[in-house]
Amino acid sequence: MVGKEEQLNAIHSIIARPAIPTDLPSIARLGVMLVRLHHEFDTRRFISATPATERGYREFLGSQLSNTNSVVLVAERDGEVLGYTYAGLEGWDYMTLRAPAGMLHDILVDPAHRGQGIGQLLLDATIAELKRRGAPRVVLSTASQNEGAQRMFAAAGFRSTMIEMTRELGDDAS
Repeated sequence: MVGKEEQLNAIHSIIARPAIPTDLPSIARLGVMLVRLHHEFDTRRFISATPATERGYREFLGSQLSNTNSVVLVAERDGEVLGYTYAGLEGWDYMTLRAPAGMLHDILVDPAHRGQGIGQLLLDATIAELKRRGAPRVVLSTASQNEGAQRMFAAAGFRSTMIEMTRELGDDAS
């Protein structure tokens, strides 16, 4: 059993920092986990991981590293990427009735490293970076089944503002 002092020392050795190109394989592996997790929540709503998912994540997030409106951070300990976030600065969106905001798109901690405060560290660092870049608010979506993430977001001051609902339009739909 790990004691409180050992836990504190472990979290203090973890840093949140901007992602760099050599982090992309680890981020892509975590991105595949994110896709699989959501697909397990609802196989009809969320896409499934394919053999191309990891490459797609690596290429897309790689393209975001130099985008001044994007924030890609990793949590790292001794050179190992333990989690990541992907967020962006967005302007007015009349489709969602939203004023300019920082949009938190992805946050994931490797399951082997959860329960150590890494998600909170990444969330705090992402919010701080979005604020530094002028975001007046941060908006995110989370799967309705992801109650652990919802608790973390609520504890960080987020409030519920929208509920997404999905209806499949298959053969039996009226």
